[in-house]
Amino acid sequence: MWRRRRRCGRRGRLPKPVMLGITPPINSFAPNPPGNLEPIFLEVAELEAFRLVDLEGLSQEEAGQRMGVSRGTVWRLVQTARRKTAQALSEGRPIYIVPPASEGQSPP
Repeated sequence: MWRRRRRCGRRGRLPKPVMLGITPPINSFAPNPPGNLEPIFLEVAELEAFRLVDLEGLSQEEAGQRMGVSRGTVWRLVQTARRKTAQALSEGRPIYIVPPASEGQSPP
């Protein structure tokens, strides 16, 4: 499954598509009891890199080969996923997993 990434801004090269192994069966985690805090949005590519490196124990190089991106991209995705999950757990904020954008739709 491919996920098309959106570039930030108007200029520059379009990002390389990221190959995802799975689509998560759920789309959110919420603390109990729920609070009124702003949710944290985790991209599917961040979740996939986080899963491959931390759950499956692959190196960043191996995870990059599976996802079809560079090791540096995997490092960036894992770091942002770790930061977001740590923030959500420590502050009691809900986590929403952003579904991959289909190619026919325009970005929000």
